[in-house]
Amino acid sequence: MKIVNIVPGFGATFYCGNCLRDSGYTKSLIDLGHDAMMLPIYLPLTMEHGVEEDTNPIFYGAVNIYLKQNFKLFKKMPKWMERFFNSSPILRYAAKKAGSTRTEGLEEMTISMLSGSQGNQDAELQELIDFLKVHEKPDVVHLSNALLLGLAKQIREQLQIPVICSLQDEDVWVDAMNDFYQKKVWDLMAERAKDVDAFIAVSDYYASEMKRKMKIPDEKMHVVHIGIVKDLYKASIPVQNPQAIGYLSRMYKEHGFGIMIDAFIKLRENTEFKNVKLKLSGGMTADDKRFVNKQFKKLKKNKLWQDVEIINDFKTESLSEFYKKLTLLSVPVLKGEAFGTYQIESLACGIPLVQPSLGAFTEIIETTGGGVLYEPNTAEALAEKWAEVLSDPEKIQQMSENGRKSVLDNFTTDVLTQKVLAVYEKVTNDFQSKKRIAV
Repeated sequence: MKIVNIVPGFGATFYCGNCLRDSGYTKSLIDLGHDAMMLPIYLPLTMEHGVEEDTNPIFYGAVNIYLKQNFKLFKKMPKWMERFFNSSPILRYAAKKAGSTRTEGLEEMTISMLSGSQGNQDAELQELIDFLKVHEKPDVVHLSNALLLGLAKQIREQLQIPVICSLQDEDVWVDAMNDFYQKKVWDLMAERAKDVDAFIAVSDYYASEMKRKMKIPDEKMHVVHIGIVKDLYKASIPVQNPQAIGYLSRMYKEHGFGIMIDAFIKLRENTEFKNVKLKLSGGMTADDKRFVNKQFKKLKKNKLWQDVEIINDFKTESLSEFYKKLTLLSVPVLKGEAFGTYQIESLACGIPLVQPSLGAFTEIIETTGGGVLYEPNTAEALAEKWAEVLSDPEKIQQMSENGRKSVLDNFTTDVLTQKVLAVYEKVTNDFQSKKRIAV
């Protein structure tokens, strides 16, 4: 089967769970003998799971579409200028400088992208479709998230193939908008959902959320958890002397980075935990630096900076070394997440979780037995739960064993990719049957 996975690049400035999911599935499909590729939009891809970067053109270049959306002067820019703004060096520079991950100021762009051929990116859409027609001719196109739904109708009609769409964390982007834009975008996404043959949510929790928000019928919704390439994650014994707490995610407010720091300060006020260390990884964007530096100042003020380690290498191939340093992992995302890939990575390495009872965290911890939950999601509650877990080495070891076994049995790409393939095959067969009936 020929599969094209259309994914947003992100510039590699922070840990991106959605990107790991897409690259993991694509590599797994290739390993199973399918002709699969990732087609980047907005920004370049990075090397993950053996999927090479810069081997395919970048469509909807982030700089080009921003300029065209916001400045009349650039709406008819010459091709040489488009190529310049679409070059990898310019796009990488733009990714490091700011706001592609910030909703503010991109509300109209979001609406325009969801409007497809009726939006300001109609030329870019046709360019992408023409590329697929001539160079790829896929059996199915898989969109990385529902913010790309504006592509679906024209791809489906012009290529006469089914379109699948993954669902993961779109609400983080849309719900950051004001009430006016929130309603407009959710309504538009619900309308565009009619152009898709099937949706694949990454958790039962998120499937339920998106069925409600996007009015997706049950027969279109499928749930496939995220898988990891098991050979990349080596087993570790949770460290006990000294104990260490880890954080792996983008370092910013919405992912609970402030809660993490405050909880560590509070934990260390108890002399029983005076030797506990803190290991931080996941990177940040330019927008995050001010907030992150404020958190670091709190650590320094409390004379804890010497017990904190910042690990800047968060490539998949290096993560086993990161987890080897930990006793447990926490990422206290303020409102929870649709999944949280770092959870199964941590469990695959034998490191238990302490997570807020929010989003899909409950689902993953209850399924794996590899961690504990706390509530409410405050620094005080997190510090209290850390103290409870760190005081019980036997429980830590049991959670370590439970979590690793569950992930290796149920959350590997070879197992979960088969479930994605089953969705592809069903929608492809249904699509062809409808075409025959129409003829």
